[in-house]
Amino acid sequence: MWTRERLSKLVKSKLGDRFLVVVSNREPYVHMFDGDEIKYYVPPGGLVTALEPIMEASGGYWVAQASGEADNLVVDEKNEIGCPPEGPNFTLKRVFLTKEEETGFYYNFANGGIWPLCHVAYVRPKFDGKDYEIYKKVQEKYADAVAEIIGDRPAFVFIQDYHFANLARLLKERVRNVVTAQFWHIPWPNSEVVRILPFKEEILSDLLYNDVLAFQVQYHLMNFLDTVNRFLEARIEYDVSRINKGGRSTLVRAFPIGIDSEHVSRLSASPQVDSMRKDIIKKYRLKDKVVALGVDRIDYTKGIVERFRAVDRFLEKNPQYLGKFVFVQLGALSRMQIPAYRELNDMLNEMMVGINDKYQSSGWKPIIMARANHTKEAVTAWNGIANLSMVTSLHDGMNLVAKEFVAARNDLKGALVLSEFTGASRELTDAVQVNPYYTDGLADAIKFAAEMSPEEQQRRMIKMREAVEYQNVYRWAAKLLSEIFNFEFVEYDSEAVGK
Repeated sequence: MWTRERLSKLVKSKLGDRFLVVVSNREPYVHMFDGDEIKYYVPPGGLVTALEPIMEASGGYWVAQASGEADNLVVDEKNEIGCPPEGPNFTLKRVFLTKEEETGFYYNFANGGIWPLCHVAYVRPKFDGKDYEIYKKVQEKYADAVAEIIGDRPAFVFIQDYHFANLARLLKERVRNVVTAQFWHIPWPNSEVVRILPFKEEILSDLLYNDVLAFQVQYHLMNFLDTVNRFLEARIEYDVSRINKGGRSTLVRAFPIGIDSEHVSRLSASPQVDSMRKDIIKKYRLKDKVVALGVDRIDYTKGIVERFRAVDRFLEKNPQYLGKFVFVQLGALSRMQIPAYRELNDMLNEMMVGINDKYQSSGWKPIIMARANHTKEAVTAWNGIANLSMVTSLHDGMNLVAKEFVAARNDLKGALVLSEFTGASRELTDAVQVNPYYTDGLADAIKFAAEMSPEEQQRRMIKMREAVEYQNVYRWAAKLLSEIFNFEFVEYDSEAVGK
């Protein structure tokens, strides 16, 4: 199996004298004030979960936007700080944006335009020329920061996601001896959807400055090839998924991302998390209750509204669960500067109050919402409590929340209710797969999962854990490196993982 140690050896042997730099919008550690004291926390989201262990295994630099109120007080004169804070083995270089830059780059263009466009979640994307210019200007800041780090050294830059559609070109213009790969974590829609993007030709051309461009699943890869074929003059080699344009060649690949499943499993078995589970059960009066769990940012793509509707329908159809069933939604408020997110938060509040008023009795409410930035330990504790985890995304590139639930269940108990519109559904075929748009079907899936026998839970969980352990984050990184540095990727002991 691929491990942190094996990946570290691979990186050292294949990178050679190339310097490793990861670029992302979200930073792996955020520094905030706690009274007069400065403390750090790890922000939520799949990207940080996936990349941090790679950086810890490999070293190098991580370039990301400063987002904490105390971030500027802990960096040096180069805006750098060693990470992890308790024992540094890589360097975080923070990029500081003005309010105008953050609004135009992050809220307006990236998340008001590209995010809804790619997720096809029936929220209308908005595009403005001024926002696009700011989007590119911010990427120039990142390109300058990376160029400063690299200098004249040969380097490999690993670019993350939809915030940096133009960055590969900007880097190649600044640094001579650089290899770039970009992983597009969210879905890539079909060409008819991309057609409405006003700047599609420039964005597509700039993405093709990457040596490797990777997506979560083959379907998104094929959508990208078809989009390029429709809107650009380029030669596409479909048999090897390669695009040739302007004298450059870009390999396009599908690499489903994983998690550090071994770490999650160890964390779940730790005394700290076990103690947290006991405290949570007592605090929320969950003893002898059937607990369903959602873990998400408050985002319209995650299907939280559909989840609430299904809980309502489930209780209507199954009154025997009144007083015995609790749905807990963990979630941090997200992107509240965008109207669609504010409206979603207000809608969820109204729905929760309405459903609770409809069914509650003395000492019991069917829905609990805990809006906060929950620690890894807290989420792992909740995952160990839940009888069923509900991952009902309307569209998701992968969804690592589902994989973390599986990895946390060392007891082989619990059931996963998983949207068929997630990339994870292609790997976790033993989950209870659902169409979140179909309320009755989702309500019936809750009942099926809640009443699943211990034997059936164990059978499904064993298979899902095998899949999560096999397709872990280190294997993902190794496969991506094999494409970048042109060496054969060898499958290891596949029989042992049930493949």
